[in-house]
Amino acid sequence: MKSLSTAATGMLAQQMNVEVISNNIANMNTTGYKRRRAEFQDLLYQNVERVGANSSDAGTTVPSGIQIGLGVRAAGVYRIGEQGSLTNTGNPYDLAINGKGFFRVQLPDGQDAYTRAGSFQIDQNGQLVTPQGYIIQPTINIPQDARDVSINSQGEISVKLDGQVQPSIIGQLDLAIFPNEGGLEAIGNNLLIESQASGPANVSPPGQPGFGVITQGFLEASNVNAVAEITSMITAQRAYELNSKVIQTSDEMLNAANSMR
Repeated sequence: MKSLSTAATGMLAQQMNVEVISNNIANMNTTGYKRRRAEFQDLLYQNVERVGANSSDAGTTVPSGIQIGLGVRAAGVYRIGEQGSLTNTGNPYDLAINGKGFFRVQLPDGQDAYTRAGSFQIDQNGQLVTPQGYIIQPTINIPQDARDVSINSQGEISVKLDGQVQPSIIGQLDLAIFPNEGGLEAIGNNLLIESQASGPANVSPPGQPGFGVITQGFLEASNVNAVAEITSMITAQRAYELNSKVIQTSDEMLNAANSMR
């Protein structure tokens, strides 16, 4: 009885759906997190009677045929890149991107990673780093005697030094965009890396055409809507229960058929 395996694929699909939703809810307070959405596709169909098959010697054809579906499978988990709300922190090293783009981060192996989470700090060398100590690219060194660190919307970093009245520009942040942001590979710690699916990074200062701008003293919140996620989870739970009921009903039908003698 095909309904057993068909319903089993439905249960597996909804189990994965709940896992994606639960990860969204778990990260609803994660800076710069982008919610995910599971996408599904139907499986192959068994053609009991093909569409358009001849139904008589007179040349008449079957208008719709008989096709029985064999279930569902996961097609992918997509990252929804819509802008999260900006939260004021007052920390001069907290940076939010308003619009498209990612900060560039150098991993310990020298590879570039990318992030929307702008909760940066200064390390023992005065370099701007992530909470894991990974250096922001291009490298920014904040002098020890720096006062009034200012980062404008175009990513220019200026400071006032002891004995100076006018601020001095000490560095320039840039942003990276990709042909397909959904193709970036997540590696944890709010970091993404380039993949063949994402295409190569296009790097430019903030504010250039197609690039977002930087807002100092703010962080981008996740774009998770808790109410929508709970609603989706309830829907997935109901679908899981219904597929379970199909398996139970199919089993009862098989038992009834086997008991006939």
